[in-house]
Amino acid sequence: MLVTTTYLEQRSPDDIRPAKAPAEPIDVVRAENPTPEFTRFLYATVGGDWFWVDRLTWSHDQWVERLAKPMVEVWVAWSGGTPAGYVEFIGRSAEDTAVTSDPAPPSTSDTIQLEIASFGLLPGFLGRGIGGHLLTVGCQRAWSVHERWPGVPPVGRVWLHTCSLDGPAALGNYQARGFTPYHTKQTDEAMPPRTPGSWPGPSTSDGQLQT
Repeated sequence: MLVTTTYLEQRSPDDIRPAKAPAEPIDVVRAENPTPEFTRFLYATVGGDWFWVDRLTWSHDQWVERLAKPMVEVWVAWSGGTPAGYVEFIGRSAEDTAVTSDPAPPSTSDTIQLEIASFGLLPGFLGRGIGGHLLTVGCQRAWSVHERWPGVPPVGRVWLHTCSLDGPAALGNYQARGFTPYHTKQTDEAMPPRTPGSWPGPSTSDGQLQT
């Protein structure tokens, strides 16, 4: 399958273009102690319809290792006590930016680069004006990550990537919030025959999940 991946960035917190607040009350709260179980639930449920499969095979220990890394934060949008979506990001210093998939040059020693690694909504909350608000708050928290991690340099750049397998509104939402594309590539990817779905269940005789 031919997949187009677009890399986007913000170079300053002034680049953020806030979305209007959604009609319903939404609280975006940091998960102070994100567990592997909860974070995997968010990843699998948000990404189930969009081929988010990279982490589905992670062991519990791999999730623990990821969430214990410095400058990894998970921010969750809550609607009436129910998780509606989330943002996960990780900051990287000059020493480790070179090992990421980011095609941009590594950061300088006096700043960090922050990657928004996961962002999205649970299926029941799509189309309700929540995504733009969640991304706005996520960007604001990303640019201020050094304020919550003592000894960490300021953020010099926030970046992410999205691809043609993601939701149809993803790229437009990123650009509307002030992200600027800086690199695009096309690759031929070996993909599963169908997305894993957000609700695993019994299969029909032809191998399709029942709905």
